[in-house]
Amino acid sequence: MMVFSADRISTHAAGISSARRQRLERLHRSFSAPFTIAEAAKVLNVAPAPAGRELGYLSRRGWLTRVRRGLYLPVPLDAPRSGEWTEDLWIIASKAFAPCYIGGWSTCEHWDLTEQVFRGTVVVTSHAVRQRHHELQGMPFLVTARSPEAMFGTRNVWRRDVPVAVSDPSRTIVDVLDDPGLGGGIRHVAAVLEEYLRSEHRNDALLIEYGDRLGNRTVFKRLGLMLELFDIDGPLTDACLARRSAGLSKLDPTVSGAGRIVRRWGLRVNVDLESYSPSIPPRRPASAALAGNLFK
Repeated sequence: MMVFSADRISTHAAGISSARRQRLERLHRSFSAPFTIAEAAKVLNVAPAPAGRELGYLSRRGWLTRVRRGLYLPVPLDAPRSGEWTEDLWIIASKAFAPCYIGGWSTCEHWDLTEQVFRGTVVVTSHAVRQRHHELQGMPFLVTARSPEAMFGTRNVWRRDVPVAVSDPSRTIVDVLDDPGLGGGIRHVAAVLEEYLRSEHRNDALLIEYGDRLGNRTVFKRLGLMLELFDIDGPLTDACLARRSAGLSKLDPTVSGAGRIVRRWGLRVNVDLESYSPSIPPRRPASAALAGNLFK
């Protein structure tokens, strides 16, 4: 949490005019997360154009950090220099790509579904983006766009004093089955799914509900294939079979090349999962109520 102190700002900003120091104080009082030129203009009670010039001046002199064009961040008063300090990456993403949520491998780590550490943050946004790969404050972000209707299955987590939307465990699984690249590739997705299936987060009915709402039936193909790899049958596998789409899909669309075809699931297995050794304990029999819910 950023604690504001007018006395500390006065000392810290001793090299600027009194009027500019007062404007800097207002910005520190008002924002603890990234803010736009328009938001700063309201706080400073000026038009966007002069507000933008003021933010540029303060950024060039190290009083603010420029995250990207039009987005700025107050530098904590105890930071050595703005260039040596970075904000929490989830806070930056939540503002830079809003409306959005953190997902993919980033939430796999958050929900303890993997011990693998990835460099970069996965962001799912309903804002149009021209490319998947971005860099902010020297750190990589993998960004994918979805329709506003697909922005479901999230929870807020607190980073410092800022709420950030993240995909819940079941939505995380559906997202990486939909786009294995968000999960670091299909082999890592298999390991994450294995961990999910034996964790307290497992919710078969919610997996099916989210898969249905997302609308990509290839999710059920990949999920069903992996369930059989894990030697899991029952209502969840049956629900996947009932939801298969026609046609042939790649197990991992991020990987080029051919592979054997598994017609039961309509998948071209272009990544070798034969050597994968799951260690999932037997699943207790599903209740009749759960079985009914899966096939609604």
